Amino acid sequence: MYRSYRKAVVGISISTLALSSAFAYNASHKYDFNKKLVIDGGVTYPVKNSKTGPYYVNTKISKAHFNYGKEAKKCEIDEQNVDVMYYGEGLPQGEGSVEEGEEIYEAKCQQCHGDFGSGSGLYPHLTAGNAYEAQKSLKNQRLHPGDDGPHRTFGSYWPYASTAFWYIKTGMPHQAPMTLTNHEVYALVAYILSINEIEYDSEAIEDDFVLNKDNFTKIHLPNENGFVPDIRGKKGLENVRKFFNGSAKELRRNFGGKTLPSAKKRCMKGCFKGEPKIQTIAYVLKDFNPPMGQGAKQEAAHKENPAEKAYKASCAVCHATDAMGAPKVGDKAAWEAVGKKGFKAVMNNALHGINGMPPKGGTT
Repeated sequence: MYRSYRKAVVGISISTLALSSAFAYNASHKYDFNKKLVIDGGVTYPVKNSKTGPYYVNTKISKAHFNYGKEAKKCEIDEQNVDVMYYGEGLPQGEGSVEEGEEIYEAKCQQCHGDFGSGSGLYPHLTAGNAYEAQKSLKNQRLHPGDDGPHRTFGSYWPYASTAFWYIKTGMPHQAPMTLTNHEVYALVAYILSINEIEYDSEAIEDDFVLNKDNFTKIHLPNENGFVPDIRGKKGLENVRKFFNGSAKELRRNFGGKTLPSAKKRCMKGCFKGEPKIQTIAYVLKDFNPPMGQGAKQEAAHKENPAEKAYKASCAVCHATDAMGAPKVGDKAAWEAVGKKGFKAVMNNALHGINGMPPKGGTT
């Protein structure tokens, strides 16, 4: 997963490059360095005649000498290593209440994720009401006009609350990741659990609920057992390996009281006898709105100018409101203060960034 806060450490990149090169030379094709089937069932190809499969490769790259960067120190790695496991490993000390989380959310999250996590623009909504009811919708299929589809939100879809803590801590707020304290993150997770009506000890989480390291793992989301294969426990990696490689016919997984068979061995040709059965489309979508052909005309008529489009894509998230500390569009007094810096200074800030604002507003 991409982390916008992470600094490039060439030493780590070199190690990764060496690992990839060694993988490419692995003549076993399907096995990793522990002589086990690769985790995802994929195949690696050895380099022969400067090619791996049908593609040419730079065979000298693994021998290249790098003079940039330095080896990352343990303290530098530890600073970035804030992963949180589903069973609680990696959770820091700290605590935060639902009530505190609501205040932090309104100040730093609401402008993107909407009131009470309802979503806003391109940014996802965090709740679809009661998570236990919304989770049931994950089996919905849109087979007929008007059918309700799955409601995938944090409460209904994510398996563990630990992923929310990790993601918020390392990636939020979007324009200033890694700025929230552990206390603030605990409070935000508690608030998000609350608006999803998640229960703790069979009771709905209320405003006075305080989330901390000790009670965190006692939170169970409704879709905790909704993923295949099961990655939990000491056999987690082996379960994944068996599932994707189809090498263990005995693999079974309990899902909602039903026993599901293991993944079958992958097949590319000669997989069945006779002619294949063709599944026709049950419902052909015809009621386009606007009708096909008119959409392009309407789009051309309402086409945004380049400046407006760039503003909405890269600037509006901070400048559409003064909640982010940036001058709000239309606030004459705020922009007069900015203008006193001089045109060159303002342009320099726009091109090179200032405080939480990225260079060029995050554009290339």
